[in-house]
Amino acid sequence: MEVQNITSLLDPTQWEASTKAQLKAAFKTAAPYPHVVIDNFLEERFANELYAHFPTTEELSKQYSGLNEKKAEGANFEDFHPTFSTLRKLMMSTELAKWVGDITGIEGVFVTDDNLGTGLHEGSDGSFLDIHIDFNIHVEKNVHRRLNLLIYMNKDWQPEYGGDLEMWDAHMTQCEKKVAPLFNRCVIFETSEISYHGYSKITVPPHLTRKSIYTYFYTEIREDAVAYHDTVFKAKPTDSLAKKVSTSVKEKLKNFAKAQLRRVGITKK
Repeated sequence: MEVQNITSLLDPTQWEASTKAQLKAAFKTAAPYPHVVIDNFLEERFANELYAHFPTTEELSKQYSGLNEKKAEGANFEDFHPTFSTLRKLMMSTELAKWVGDITGIEGVFVTDDNLGTGLHEGSDGSFLDIHIDFNIHVEKNVHRRLNLLIYMNKDWQPEYGGDLEMWDAHMTQCEKKVAPLFNRCVIFETSEISYHGYSKITVPPHLTRKSIYTYFYTEIREDAVAYHDTVFKAKPTDSLAKKVSTSVKEKLKNFAKAQLRRVGITKK
């Protein structure tokens, strides 16, 4: 897909002043934390090309299968169809960063040029991502993670498949909102110490996967930023006692170890 203007890769209505004003108001007032859901986000033909050439889970460079997650992840764009290089250019563009800043009211956002900037997530049958808050500081670049932008690439997704994005309250007592991962639907949300999110185990036919595009937006470190921590998983109230204990112990040990390594100058993405 030849592109003359990077802004043409978003649905044209997204650039309209009236649309931006509506999205800004929705983001500011959303619960349980600031977020906005945008359907028909990408230009239709571009979205369809991405869907047609979305890589398999095996083509993604990282495979996670543990206590709190089962999914594949990859930012190895050189291995993907050329359409994804165009996507990466859009996600890292100053034009999109300015648009995101206007919508969210967070100025000076940017995307890092690495796997903690933009990439793909995918999960086959049984995939899940337990509820968590995200790492807050990029360990190598020492910049502050402020926003997540997710674009779902799932056509004909049925409710019985599960996999809704779950947004939980600050005390992890209940899920306050669910967002179905429907095709060309974008979710932008603020990453903070209370932005608990994830998705429950999916049940899909063998030929289907849960596909999404991720982009993380950063700013320079704020004076009031919380000290560095890695991803922090939390067990749900309905989880077994064994899983609650295992998750709590694992996360405390992991975050302590990573904080100590960072303190002595050893960093790992």
